[in-house]
Amino acid sequence: MRPISKLTTLSLFSSLGFAAAYAIWAIYLESFFHNPSYVGFLQSFFTIISVLSCFFIIPLLQKYRKAGLYLLGLLAYTVSYAIFAVFPNLYVIIIFGTGLMFFASLRLAAFGILVREKSKGKDVSKNEGMLYAFSNFAWMIGPIIAGFISSKYGFSKVFIFSSSVIFLASLLFIFFKIKDEKPKGKVSRNLFRIAVGFFKSRKLIFNYIISAGVTFWWTFIYVYVPIFIIESELSEIVVGFFLAGVTIPLIISEYSFGKLAGKIGFRKMFVVGYFIIAVFSLICFFIGNIYFVLAMLVIASFGMAMVESTSEAYFFDITSEKQREKYYGPYSTAVDAGNFVALSLSAIILLVLEFKFLFVFFGVSMIAFGVISIKIKNIIESRRK
Repeated sequence: MRPISKLTTLSLFSSLGFAAAYAIWAIYLESFFHNPSYVGFLQSFFTIISVLSCFFIIPLLQKYRKAGLYLLGLLAYTVSYAIFAVFPNLYVIIIFGTGLMFFASLRLAAFGILVREKSKGKDVSKNEGMLYAFSNFAWMIGPIIAGFISSKYGFSKVFIFSSSVIFLASLLFIFFKIKDEKPKGKVSRNLFRIAVGFFKSRKLIFNYIISAGVTFWWTFIYVYVPIFIIESELSEIVVGFFLAGVTIPLIISEYSFGKLAGKIGFRKMFVVGYFIIAVFSLICFFIGNIYFVLAMLVIASFGMAMVESTSEAYFFDITSEKQREKYYGPYSTAVDAGNFVALSLSAIILLVLEFKFLFVFFGVSMIAFGVISIKIKNIIESRRK
């Protein structure tokens, strides 16, 4: 089995555990706060910790093998989810959730670099598309499983399920014996200089903003829409089926869009993708039936399928091997930046306006991301060796 196939298989298994836990996460927190705004503010706090972690992991990425760091991240999730299951306490969630943010950043960065190292230059976007397609298959199944388990047995059993699946992914990783070379370059300890160097680059800034737009949208889908469903007096099972539904367009089209980006370039993919999401989000503002609203959000995922995997592939295409280890940490904060801004502004909006105004907010925001995408340098991987 090729290394990229092994990584894809690992992503499929581990994503199943992450998807199940994440599907009930916002509802789980809301059961403590009984206020969606407070959920948003706590998530924002976790995001700040994650952003800081992305800079502190840089020396680790430059000094140690990515395979070992990725395994460490998986084991941290295994332990943390098990603790959430045994101790359903808000203070435990805050303490261990804060620590987990560091390992989440470490896991994502190590895995991302591993994927690039195991891919040829002309195959980056195609491999990213394949990896995300399989991962999203798990994100389709995970919420359904979580919805069923939580409605029948409670939230704790969902965390037990997630912990068990991620532990099995850890064992599978060991079995696959995925290896990478230990970095030989100098370790950069001046984190401030690294951050300044990253954010001074025009091409990296545009890529950063476009990547932030991905989690900006998914934060709305995975945090606020589930709460919206529950407050509309529908069950957790509906939440599970909705979150499964939004991944279907990703599963059936993300690999194809990844290949297409390699042939025609990234710019058109980003622009068209974000405009598709914007249109369907704005349509939701004028719809009163919740089932039609959920259907529109599912269709909007076709736009996200054009952006999600290709945004990371674009980062790998505009950076050298040394720059990846140095700048992947700052780049990965795009995930947290999009998450933080979406959480914070949405929480503020919900304090004064009805939920339906979030559709306008996110629709207009997607238009802004699309306009920014026009300014990037277009790279066509098929012209590379």
